[in-house]
Amino acid sequence: MRNRVLFALAVAGLLAGLASAYLYGLQKPLPPPVFSPAPNPYLKGIYATGIIESYLSNGQNINIYPEVSGTITRILVTEGATVRRGTPLLLIDDSIQRATAAQQESQAHAALALLEELRAQPRPETLEVARAQVEMAAASLQSAQDQLDKLQRSYDLAPRSVSRDALDNAINAAKVARANLEVVRRQYELTRVGAWVYDVQNQERQYAALSKAYLASTALLAKYTVRAPQDGVILSINAAAGSYISPQGTYDTYTQGQGPILVMGSAERYLAVRCYIDEILIHRMPRGAQMQAQMFIRGTTLRIPLEYVRVQPYVSPKIQLSNERTERVDVRVLPVIFRFERPKDVELYPGQLVDVYVGEK
Repeated sequence: MRNRVLFALAVAGLLAGLASAYLYGLQKPLPPPVFSPAPNPYLKGIYATGIIESYLSNGQNINIYPEVSGTITRILVTEGATVRRGTPLLLIDDSIQRATAAQQESQAHAALALLEELRAQPRPETLEVARAQVEMAAASLQSAQDQLDKLQRSYDLAPRSVSRDALDNAINAAKVARANLEVVRRQYELTRVGAWVYDVQNQERQYAALSKAYLASTALLAKYTVRAPQDGVILSINAAAGSYISPQGTYDTYTQGQGPILVMGSAERYLAVRCYIDEILIHRMPRGAQMQAQMFIRGTTLRIPLEYVRVQPYVSPKIQLSNERTERVDVRVLPVIFRFERPKDVELYPGQLVDVYVGEK
């Protein structure tokens, strides 16, 4: 009985194995591809990975960094907004710099007031006081001289009528009065001619220095408002109100590195495609006048002809797409820039990767 059970189990296991082998051996039909790979439209076309960017006559997208450090108090634009050159984009806390500029403005005004005071000398009231002092000194001299003359005549008539000591005191008093008159006359002349030219020149330089310091402080204050360097579109805002920014940019939470606070692009009807030609294919690349290319949008069957613009004549490591500056790469590429008119039936954005084939006319 036991042998029959074991035989039945063995037969059942064999049948189960054969059924499993048959079922797993059946080939399931493959699902159709989501989209067809980009075909090479040229007989000897060169494939390149491209990235869409704003069309500029030179350079890439406009990366905006502040010239001063501080905390953002307000962002005045939104992503996708079209702005004109000089449009305020964001405000940085300028409370300290504003107070510094106000202080230097007050110092410049004080220096100007002192300069105008020097130029306005002599003050009429001060000149009148000096003139009165001259008149008083002259009167004192006249009084001392009269007293001396009286004593001298008395002494000449009767030497015993005046003591020698009184006569000597009268002579000395007249000399003192005469010297005092000379001092106040010279003081009057000094007052009348006004401020010394060197004092005026020194104050002029003080005022000029403080004025320039105020202008420099005002110019620095203006940099706390970040403005659009040219007409364009705001592609990306990488900071928020309350974020600390510096001339090195802003800290990116995701990449844990520094980056621009805003990225701007061109508002023209054209977009650019920056293609990276592998260094081993550069010798097969047609010359600029004979070059043509087609761009394939990933995920679609759309192809767009490209117009050659220029070659960036510098072969560099292929790190542009990942932006990993510490990445060890062995591939070097040559950037080639094309442009195309914005299509009306599909939305394309700067930063989008595309497939490009480069051929010859």
